[in-house]
Amino acid sequence: MSMQTKDGVFGMIMTYNCGAFLEHTYNILPKELFQNIVIVDDESTDDSEEVAKRLGIPFYKHPHGGYGTNLKFGLKKCAELGASIIVEIHGDGQFASSIPDALVQMRQGADLVLGNRFYDLLQPRRDGMSWIRYLGNSILSGLGGIVLGIRPQDLFTGFRVYSKRLAECSDFAVTSEDYFFSFEIIAMARFANLKIAHVPARSYYNQAHTSISLWKGFLEIAQTPYTLMLYLLAKMGIRLGIFRSKIQREK
Repeated sequence: MSMQTKDGVFGMIMTYNCGAFLEHTYNILPKELFQNIVIVDDESTDDSEEVAKRLGIPFYKHPHGGYGTNLKFGLKKCAELGASIIVEIHGDGQFASSIPDALVQMRQGADLVLGNRFYDLLQPRRDGMSWIRYLGNSILSGLGGIVLGIRPQDLFTGFRVYSKRLAECSDFAVTSEDYFFSFEIIAMARFANLKIAHVPARSYYNQAHTSISLWKGFLEIAQTPYTLMLYLLAKMGIRLGIFRSKIQREK
């Protein structure tokens, strides 16, 4: 893929009751970088579908299941529609400025690009991140980076870009249906020896936005070490949990 073509680049707007944000999100996207932009919806109960129809954005809805359900549905749907690069776009429009740099990384061979809110260690605090989120993200990302053997950056970011190869290399049936899938897919990509890259990203917590609740954040404190333990066991040939599924490992 050349540096200029947008063929195969899909913007995947993930929505769950994001109707109030949706038009703004769509308007700020760099549409010239995408072949197609679609919405995957986790059975919203607001006017998200009506807003999408008014804006002319293809809208694909499925029964409500949580963030993980929506992401897995979206990856599969975009791959079916012909995507080779899938940009995850949250319904509140955060992280849109990171898209161009992320696409450069993808065209240089990355299979997963993660936005890094900690490119400047104090930037998240300046952007309004609470101390509890700041410390939780920093500690868990540091632990995850050490075990997975990647430079600790920001492993719980809301901005990600996926290759079709990543979307198809694993059976996600045994993974979480909720937010923790966002970490599981990183561990699975690492186990598959796929290339992971990082780009600077900013999230503005002082503005209206959607975000994981603190109680779900606390669940990650327990789930992250457990997933990392499963990863280490899988590296030793003992494949349990999410690693018992078929994962095509790259050489």
